[in-house]
Amino acid sequence: MTNEQREMIEYTTQDIIAYIIEDEGFDMDKAMDMFYTSKTFEKLTDVETGLYLDGSAYVYERFKTEKEDLYSVRV
Repeated sequence: MTNEQREMIEYTTQDIIAYIIEDEGFDMDKAMDMFYTSKTFEKLTDVETGLYLDGSAYVYERFKTEKEDLYSVRV
């Protein structure tokens, strides 16, 4: 992984944690835990997926979809 890739991943991660705090009202520790343990973060940090090249808003939407799918009750 290049330094540029690391920086892009770090900036996106910071944005998404800020979105979680703003949208969910969680503190930073809870928001970080939620994102760092997600499949979305796993994919973001795998440069082979190219997800780090997408905008923060797109990655956050993927994260929200992942959490909705995880916690939804299917009838």
